[in-house]
Amino acid sequence: MAGLEIDNVQAGYRGREVLTGLSLPPIEQGRITALIGPNGAGKTTLLRALAGLLPARGSVRLDGRNLLDIPAAERARQVAFMPQFAPQRLSLSVVEAVIASLRASPVDAPGDGRDARRRALEALDRLKILDLALQPFDTLSGGQRQLASLAQALVRRPRLLLLDEPTSALDLRYQQQVIANVRGEAKAGAIVIMILHDLQAAASWADAVIVLSDGALFAHGRPGEVITSSMLGEVYGIDAAVEHTAGGGLHVQVG
Repeated sequence: MAGLEIDNVQAGYRGREVLTGLSLPPIEQGRITALIGPNGAGKTTLLRALAGLLPARGSVRLDGRNLLDIPAAERARQVAFMPQFAPQRLSLSVVEAVIASLRASPVDAPGDGRDARRRALEALDRLKILDLALQPFDTLSGGQRQLASLAQALVRRPRLLLLDEPTSALDLRYQQQVIANVRGEAKAGAIVIMILHDLQAAASWADAVIVLSDGALFAHGRPGEVITSSMLGEVYGIDAAVEHTAGGGLHVQVG
């Protein structure tokens, strides 16, 4: 079956389980799925477990194969993860950092250095940050690091793209550029899951929304079905009104 199936996943930190048996509805390719929920709900834990950065038990089937059972190099070929905070101390230029990401999986890494550089520069160009190619990574601003980190995730054209707050440090122009690129990856057949704290953005950008609460699934469905006043009250503990706009979007008014 094409897509991602997550069943009875358990993961956590230093003996504390955050996900105690999480199962989710099938996540389809070609769509952007927003992962929302309050701090501590298990969103980043789930993405890190999917990326192989945390030990996990259970079943995570990508196109029918359990990612938890395959070698790390093969998983790196299939999955790319963009953390919320890119490393600040990285003694490489931006293009070198993207090339290093491209070669993270020896299974399909380009053998020719010129080909690797071309693909890295193309990724930077798609995000309109080609001018940063030779700049040291550790001299970038927060927003520039975020864009360079996204280029690292996009350069291998992964089957599963995991993004933790990909637009949090960006101005509106770059937010739209990022979402256009992410949507392009989805249209090309990728499975995209991104954590968003901005519910307005989740309603505008996502095709589907999954709500986590205390490490468990609370709700899933289209944004208009999931982002409701009752959900915000139960999960976030806030009094909010959710209105449908004339353009088909949602407006969330807190208080």
